[in-house]
Amino acid sequence: MMMQHLKNIIQLISPCFVLLFLMGGCEIQEDFSYQPSGVDGKLGVSAWEYVQRNDSLSILREAITYAGLQDLYSGTDARTFVMPNNRALRTYLRENAYAGVQDVPLPILRNLLRYHVVNARVIFTDPDLMPANRPIAYPTANGQVMYLSHTSTFIGLINEGTSVQWQITTSNLEPTNGVIHVVNAVVYYAVPTGDTNAPNPDLVQDTIYPIADAFVNGGFESDLNFGSNPLLRVKHITGSGDYDRKAFLMFNLDDFSKDGVVTDMKLQLAVSFTHAKGVPLDLYETPSTTWTEAGLKFSNAVFPQGSPLARIITSKVSTFNFDITDYYKARNAAGRVSFMLEGAAGADETNDIASKEHPTLNPPMLIATLASGLSNLEIVTQNDITVSSGGVFVFSEELLKIDGAAASDIIYTIEQVPQSGWLIRGASTLRAGARFTQADIDLNNLLFIHDGEQAGTDRLVLSARDRAGALLEDIQINIYAQ
Repeated sequence: MMMQHLKNIIQLISPCFVLLFLMGGCEIQEDFSYQPSGVDGKLGVSAWEYVQRNDSLSILREAITYAGLQDLYSGTDARTFVMPNNRALRTYLRENAYAGVQDVPLPILRNLLRYHVVNARVIFTDPDLMPANRPIAYPTANGQVMYLSHTSTFIGLINEGTSVQWQITTSNLEPTNGVIHVVNAVVYYAVPTGDTNAPNPDLVQDTIYPIADAFVNGGFESDLNFGSNPLLRVKHITGSGDYDRKAFLMFNLDDFSKDGVVTDMKLQLAVSFTHAKGVPLDLYETPSTTWTEAGLKFSNAVFPQGSPLARIITSKVSTFNFDITDYYKARNAAGRVSFMLEGAAGADETNDIASKEHPTLNPPMLIATLASGLSNLEIVTQNDITVSSGGVFVFSEELLKIDGAAASDIIYTIEQVPQSGWLIRGASTLRAGARFTQADIDLNNLLFIHDGEQAGTDRLVLSARDRAGALLEDIQINIYAQ
């Protein structure tokens, strides 16, 4: 059996002979499939020298240089270097709307690179890693952990068993200061912590429907009414041209009939057609509730003047769901409300939504989630964040802990983001309105990265609730940059 394992392990060794490497550099594949290796992964140079000599890692080389982390890759301490190839970093830059490496804020870039460096030597020929699909946690240079393991065919895996896992494409390269594994993706840490929008059997829902809905069309159809149309059509080209359309919906909040504390409120719209260009679709409150379905036209519509109260990004889905919880809770009275849907400026995207006259699709709905409000949450731990300028702080229960429900059922909402840095979960930057759970805190899923520029005191403001309606507001975490 051991001989069979050793035979399999041979397939993990370096993709090039050392002689070829010394002659011209070792070429790293950029496709997704795992490439069997040669017979010797010893490189005879440091990880940094290897990056410098390999064209397939040229963007990583640029990133390390810009971040000033050459010493991390050239030091003598034995580490494991997970190296995203050019394909991986091009994808990361594109998905985060960065034109190039130097557009990434330096603290975010440094944190990204440090997560890809494990503070231990991890090679899949190690007998401790012989069992398949048994992820082992290792500390990384940014203070989080990375799980490393392999399949039964000895293909290396990163963060197996978490929310996202990745295959290693080239394994077990051995520089003089550790081990190199090459990947086709920028990886991150994200332990499953539960869905912040998951239903709870103790909650009930109450649904109301529009008392009027219609779309208006600009240009030569400005004086036409479309109130009987089975669709609510939305498109933005110039804002008022022949093909510009905006949808209006009116509800009476007094139609809600069930008792309880509103924990969530959403506007749900059935989608008949969307171009799904991945652009914003905005929901506004309009100042007039006197319009009628049979009388509304572009020429007499009262358009909103303020900012949108909710936004989604269009995609190929069966329903658009706008979260209007904060809007509803801020209202001082029930009664009639009027909303307008507006497409992204100049996007020329068609979004056709079922109106209340549609023969087959569901009509627009306001859906309230209600709880008894009888549960109770208690803050057990609440401390401040102290971080070095440009440094990283990893959230834990020593910073903030609330009891009264399961950790995955305690849901925080960001009310005010810090101005001196970024809150990061996985590969996402969290903004005002974003949600996370106590389990995210307990499992070190959250980071604060200081921008390295603003000294002094900053603040993170949160609210917290459970799925039964208990609510804690104005939870303030001071941030001190040293």
